[in-house]
Amino acid sequence: MLPVVALMALLALPVSGDTARSGGSTPADVMSGVLVLLAVAGAVRRAERPLGRTALVVLGLPVVGFAVAATGAADAATGLTGLGRYLQVFVLVPAAVLLLVRDRADLRVLAWAFVGLALVQGGIGAHQYATGTGASYMGADIRAVGTFGPTDVMGMATVVSYGVICAVGLALGAAPGTGTGTGTPAGSATGTATGTAVRQRAVALVCALLLLVPLALSFSRGAWIATAVACAAQLLLAGVRRAVAVGAVLAAVLVVLVGGVGVGTAMLQERVDSITKVTDAPDQSVLDRYTMWAAAVGMWRERPVTGVGLKNFPAHRDGHASLALSSGSDTAGAGSGFVRQPLLSPHNMYLLVLSEQGLLGLLALAGGWGALLVLGVRRLALVRGAAVRAPGAPSARGADCGLLACGLLVWQLVDFAYADIGGPSTVLTAVALGVVAWWALGADAR
Repeated sequence: MLPVVALMALLALPVSGDTARSGGSTPADVMSGVLVLLAVAGAVRRAERPLGRTALVVLGLPVVGFAVAATGAADAATGLTGLGRYLQVFVLVPAAVLLLVRDRADLRVLAWAFVGLALVQGGIGAHQYATGTGASYMGADIRAVGTFGPTDVMGMATVVSYGVICAVGLALGAAPGTGTGTGTPAGSATGTATGTAVRQRAVALVCALLLLVPLALSFSRGAWIATAVACAAQLLLAGVRRAVAVGAVLAAVLVVLVGGVGVGTAMLQERVDSITKVTDAPDQSVLDRYTMWAAAVGMWRERPVTGVGLKNFPAHRDGHASLALSSGSDTAGAGSGFVRQPLLSPHNMYLLVLSEQGLLGLLALAGGWGALLVLGVRRLALVRGAAVRAPGAPSARGADCGLLACGLLVWQLVDFAYADIGGPSTVLTAVALGVVAWWALGADAR
């Protein structure tokens, strides 16, 4: 797991404003290439077929849509660049993680790495808010963005959201049997496993509660909604009784944070209230998003099967957007000067794929995500069923892995309705999809 953890550690490094704005490669992107090479080398050394038939179909089918859309790009260089990015995020890195993760212990290592990275980025973000050194928000440099800077305001929110979901999954799924106890008497092994589960649950719960603060300070409405939906799904998958009990505890904690500690500042409360006004009185950012969504639908209607081509949304945007679209968004703070950032995507992954790759690309890509969700939930149901029938059996272990994997996928599916790929944090999305793929498709997950 060292190469995967190293990739995640590189995401804690600051990203220069020029690299973020130009979409250039970061050290984490370079490490993702090394990750793929290591996975390929391991498969060659073992001299065996690395992926099963189902994995090949689920991970390989989107390649068809990517390749067809690349031929419709403005030029060959643009098509190859877009093709490489899509292959990196949705095929190569997830497949590499799928091959490198050996068992559920490895998956837990990755889960704690997600939590650790989230605590680092969240701590930096909370410090930015407290000292007024974050990204600009409503005239004040208070928006928590971590090391990603003002040009990738969703970066820290994404990392922290992943950390919350992994921590919640580890806390909900921890049960006697997550430890090993090999080579020890039965009573000692049971006690060790129980103690490990209690410690994991306690530490994970504390981490999840701590991460709620920087998540709130990110002022990212999409991340809030996606995290709430994903955690609710995890609670329901863990059991209705537990969902009710944990929901009551979380509600009490939120009341204390907002009312007692004072986390709920006027700006934060206004941001929360704006979620309910996206149709009645939307702000300019929401208006821009609606306008770009309409432009994406217009591009799809023009070329419904194959779309307008990879990375061609900016070139076709003005021809389909209304006059309500602003010239760009203002970014400043967090060590960067004022920059007018152009609006180059619809901030909706489904509509971005639909406009650039058409129905062919969307059905292939979203169909793979749907398959991962069905297979992942099915695996989790089998594990929970085995836990009821034979609590000590090896097949009954791993509910925590299933809960965090399903939670990550649910979060991503919801968040893609408000965001798309882009920015230095995108490579972490590929790692998260690899975790999901291992649980849904990996041999050890069965």
